[in-house]
Amino acid sequence: MSHLPSPYQRFQAEHAAVWEAYNHLGAAVHGAGPLDDRARALVKLGMAIAARQEGGVHSQVRKALEVGLTADEIRHAVLLAIPTIGFPATMAALTWAEDVLAQD
Repeated sequence: MSHLPSPYQRFQAEHAAVWEAYNHLGAAVHGAGPLDDRARALVKLGMAIAARQEGGVHSQVRKALEVGLTADEIRHAVLLAIPTIGFPATMAALTWAEDVLAQD
């Protein structure tokens, strides 16, 4: 698993029971259906993009790379948002994705 940003580490330390419950919920929903790791990563990336969550896009791009998606596949997933959420919002999401892809 990727390194958690410091606010998440602090939350984990201060609210261990909540963090554990959250992790159990995540594991349950990941295992609740037929989607594989790559498909789940793309869906979650799309949701973070549509919700315009910069940190969420950063996190989901890291997770997508961890499950084997390529930078080009991730960029394509971001571009698919243009007709749904608009060009400016998609360009913002693309810059957020590139923040992570540039580090890889």
